[in-house]
Amino acid sequence: MPTIDLSPLRPERRRTSRTDPRANRATEPVAAGRSGFRRGARALSRAWLGRLVERRIRRKGLDLSELTFLPEGARLPLLRIGTDPVPELAELRARCPVERLDMPFGFAVHLVTGYEQARTILADRDSYSNDIRHLFRDAGPGSTADIGGLGFTDPPLHTRLRKLVAPEFTRRRLDQLEPTIEAVVTRRLDELAAAGSPADLAEYVSWRVPMDVICGLLGLDDADHEAFVRLGTQRFDATGGTAAALGAVSAQKQLLLDVVARQRSAPGTGLIGRILQAEGDAISDNDLAGLVDGIVTGGYDTTASSISLGTMVLLRDPAHAAIVRDGSPADVDRLVEELLRYLSVVQVAFPRFAKRDLELSGCPIRKDDVVAVSLSGADRDPAWAGPEADRFDPTRSPAGGHLAFGHGMHRCVGAELARIELRIVLPALFRRFPDLALAVPEEGLPWRRLSFVYGVEELPVSF
Repeated sequence: MPTIDLSPLRPERRRTSRTDPRANRATEPVAAGRSGFRRGARALSRAWLGRLVERRIRRKGLDLSELTFLPEGARLPLLRIGTDPVPELAELRARCPVERLDMPFGFAVHLVTGYEQARTILADRDSYSNDIRHLFRDAGPGSTADIGGLGFTDPPLHTRLRKLVAPEFTRRRLDQLEPTIEAVVTRRLDELAAAGSPADLAEYVSWRVPMDVICGLLGLDDADHEAFVRLGTQRFDATGGTAAALGAVSAQKQLLLDVVARQRSAPGTGLIGRILQAEGDAISDNDLAGLVDGIVTGGYDTTASSISLGTMVLLRDPAHAAIVRDGSPADVDRLVEELLRYLSVVQVAFPRFAKRDLELSGCPIRKDDVVAVSLSGADRDPAWAGPEADRFDPTRSPAGGHLAFGHGMHRCVGAELARIELRIVLPALFRRFPDLALAVPEEGLPWRRLSFVYGVEELPVSF
């Protein structure tokens, strides 16, 4: 079976100019002299390091907690040019929607870029597992592998944990939460106005609104917010390989273990306290911390990125901004759905591991192979979204059905909360600041270079 040749993407390149329109592809201008020598030295150094790590892994076995760089074959679904996935992803999807990546260490990874194939895999609870503990040498309690959460958990534990939180995310419960969200948005927009123009929308609004909402829902103290904001971004950064990301995951879970321990003796009024009162010793601190960790993760960075990038997309066309400012609730709902599809900020779904030998779209998948679903690739599939799938179109039909929140058993439990936040914050923002504009050219924004959750680090705006 052919594998993908990613040789055009192989050099480890670094963004050297924030005005480079292809900055988030980590491109580098052609240089001569000393800069060319340094580039060659870096390539040789990384090649040597890659061989060293490969020998160690073959000798001791793969341990994700020790992988300090992301193998080049795994980078393709994380690369973008502005808001668009790189063209190579579309070329791959057109050639074969399920294909094995060229990976080191004899590691079999199949990248899924087709919409129908992605839905099939995400909905199949019998053929795949989400448990990643076999990729760590030490997978016992308290280890790096013991990260828990719904995304890395299989039934029956997954079923039990999800039942504990699902009632908090019903439409009826979230409708009751809307006044609280509106108050949070108003307060954060006041702070943006007080900061003066220009200001960083990400700092004052995008990062703050979802963290305020999720911490209020869970019953977390204000003192914990800053640490969660910092770690919530670091855990998705793939530039340091899986070791750095898993380190942030472990640190965040330790914070939550401390929160759970405090609330076990004095339950708060939020979700953590309610679960402890209802379950008592039937749920361990570790399981509850992992469950809450997944809620914080799914409810914070993804929504924050959607607010920033969604605002940027709307500022490209005054007609689109007018929809959220003056349109009907139905118009806003449709626009939000299209933003979710178009952006697909969660670029890759939780990895699946084949439980048995199987075949998908002519691609043989062996037991224990990794299946990685490119959500951004699937949501741009013309076979589903139409011939102009790469264009943002708030009138697109059908508006729903995208995979921005995943699909099936592991679909994001907080999907409706994220929708409500976007439906509230975007209209409020454009009504409060009708002359809102980017304060820097779009190509000059500090795009995330290599992240499972795509976004920008800052969004300077004028108003």
